[in-house]
Amino acid sequence: MLARSIDTLVKTALSISPIVLLKGARQVGKSTLSTHLNLHYVVLDDISVRISVKEDPIGFIQRLPKPACIDEIQKAPELLEALKLYVDANRRNGDFLLTGSANILDMKQAKDTLAGRIIELELYPLSLKEKSHEPKTNIIDALFEHSFESKYIAYADIVEQIIRGGYPEALKLITPMERRLWFSSYISTYVERDARDLAELRDIDSYFRFLNIIAPRSTQMLVKSDLAKEVGVRIETIENYLSILEQTFQVKMLRPYFENIGKQFVKSPKLYLNDTGVMSYFLKITTQQSFEESMYKGALVETLVCNELMKHLSFTEISTDIYHYRTNDKKEIDFILKRDNQIIAIEVKASMSVGKEDFKHIRDFQKNSQNHVMGIVFYMGENVLSFGEDCLAVPVSFL
Repeated sequence: MLARSIDTLVKTALSISPIVLLKGARQVGKSTLSTHLNLHYVVLDDISVRISVKEDPIGFIQRLPKPACIDEIQKAPELLEALKLYVDANRRNGDFLLTGSANILDMKQAKDTLAGRIIELELYPLSLKEKSHEPKTNIIDALFEHSFESKYIAYADIVEQIIRGGYPEALKLITPMERRLWFSSYISTYVERDARDLAELRDIDSYFRFLNIIAPRSTQMLVKSDLAKEVGVRIETIENYLSILEQTFQVKMLRPYFENIGKQFVKSPKLYLNDTGVMSYFLKITTQQSFEESMYKGALVETLVCNELMKHLSFTEISTDIYHYRTNDKKEIDFILKRDNQIIAIEVKASMSVGKEDFKHIRDFQKNSQNHVMGIVFYMGENVLSFGEDCLAVPVSFL
């Protein structure tokens, strides 16, 4: 088992809260992490356990040996009220670790948010640092400390990491055929099933058309009317589909950045798939050659960077926000990381070379922002390169 960056955070949360919710997509490793915490383990995928829960949720919680882990909590949202009642009468930190592959606190069936009784943590697919046995290294903290040293990883190896993605089981697969079969099963078994459970979908064919047009749009501005027209459904249906993907941790919506710098900002979020392996599957990219020939090469590299930033934001030492930046006069920066009055503006390039022109929108932002802005261009080359004060090109292998 690969060590996970969030492991210490989970243990800390259990020490200060009676309930901890470890949420994340199916197959990211929630159950594996939980079974190593020496808790009484209950799986709600077991139909006999679910029947017992539905018959007597309060009694089920009272009889459960504690501390306990309740796996796939979204299968029995009626337990939330029972958990609330139990914790209010017997508050003891660390009694309950809940795991869920759908965000139960956003589900319609959830009657209580358990405010003041629960800490939520998200587990992502494996990060590049976790895969290279460096789970304690946090790239967000390193960026703000201006520590850019890294071991160089060959271009072909980065492409391989993009195609494989971060799901632990997918990393065990060797051939493109094995990966195709696994991802196909993952989409049909989990993504479809969770969608049915959450939304009672009547038209699963439209939902799958939607899934297939979302993958090429990772890194793009979210325009629901365009999606509705292409899928052939109403905008309200697209909003429902997007909500399902967010609740099951398949996509992230990146908020736009705003600052009073005399410019008008685009208000739409950007959409990113949560795993480049899933994205590669939908785009039929299975080898380095197909990656090189794809018109989506740049989007895959940018999605990789977004995913890695998100994973490390989940366990930073200091709270940090992430945005995208786009103005009405077409000044665009892929990512803005903001920590207090410090900003790191990040552009991503899929090429092995970088030039001064790649910093033009970052330079414009640096001139106008009221905050201190460090500009970074991630690229597929080998060396950290300076392009003037507060502007660096950094290899993607830094991640």
